[in-house]
Amino acid sequence: MSDRFLSSDEYDENAHQLYNEGRYDEALGILREGLSLYPNNVDLLVGLAYAHLAREEFAWARRGFERASSLDPDHEDALAGLGESLLKFGHRETALGIFDRILELGFKDDHELMLQVGRALFREGLLAQAHRYFEYAIQAQPDSPDASACVGYAAHRLGREANALYWLRRALEVDPDFTEARIYLANLLYDRGESEAALHHLERTSPEDHYDELGLWRYIELRKATYRLPDDDPELQPWLHRLGEVAAEPDPVDLLLAEVEAQQPDGTVRDPSQLELFGAMHQELQAMQKRAAAADTHLVATLAGRLFRGSWEEILLQMKAADREWSDCTLTEFMAGLARKGRAETGVIIPVTDAEAFIRGSAEAGVLRIIH
Repeated sequence: MSDRFLSSDEYDENAHQLYNEGRYDEALGILREGLSLYPNNVDLLVGLAYAHLAREEFAWARRGFERASSLDPDHEDALAGLGESLLKFGHRETALGIFDRILELGFKDDHELMLQVGRALFREGLLAQAHRYFEYAIQAQPDSPDASACVGYAAHRLGREANALYWLRRALEVDPDFTEARIYLANLLYDRGESEAALHHLERTSPEDHYDELGLWRYIELRKATYRLPDDDPELQPWLHRLGEVAAEPDPVDLLLAEVEAQQPDGTVRDPSQLELFGAMHQELQAMQKRAAAADTHLVATLAGRLFRGSWEEILLQMKAADREWSDCTLTEFMAGLARKGRAETGVIIPVTDAEAFIRGSAEAGVLRIIH
């Protein structure tokens, strides 16, 4: 007696599991088998196209997404994949129109889908557009460390440094073990000349957390300078070993690909001093932008996501009242304590002369965000 045929959902589920494990060849085999039985199943076609996309077989991916979209023009995953594959062929305007169609269909609240679109745009250097979709992801899921970090990456590349600092720290507030965001933050602080703060974060990572030479070199340099360690200090050996692993002699093909990827669409070469640590990866939230406020009323967000509204003095009082650790202290002691903590983590001196200077200084250091 022959084995029963699997349903299309079973084929899709099995392939999805293989895809998540990075076993793309096996996923393709399962999907092709499923499509031989269910040739017009949209979910199987979409899965097949995403497997091709993961294997960087962009022409096959595009063909699969186009076929799926022809069968179901409103399938959000097919549209997202089609837009991403079109970006690979330089069809930016068409891809942006497809992503706008996803928003028109009401998928702005789909956190994962907004992240996917944002990352696709980010990888192709469309930073402002990527920032927009990362913001949608934040609105859909405010406590998402991934979304917060992605907003931070995009904000940094757009030159919005205070915003970048805030969102990277926000990601770490939500998930202190988010090493990718912590390493990016440490490198950003290093570039600002905040060596002590950079080392503070690098010391909270391990050598195995690093897949790029930059953070490893900087950890070794800062540890040696701060603690006067010799080059052969045993404490540095695991870091030097990891550096040797990630800095191994590259393959000639890898060098060629890196040279191609370093070029921007206009033929110029990206600034090598820019952080390019993560191929994945905030303006005010739209809902907040629409709120009218009196000239002397401000809105501030903390790293924990709490919002405080009022004058500078009222906001400071609200912040103190909400922090049990400082509830019995004076306002001066409260500001001084947070300023010390902020300087230890950021290297930035936060003024404590008055409420406005303190809050603006904290925002500049990236430990608060002034919404308006």
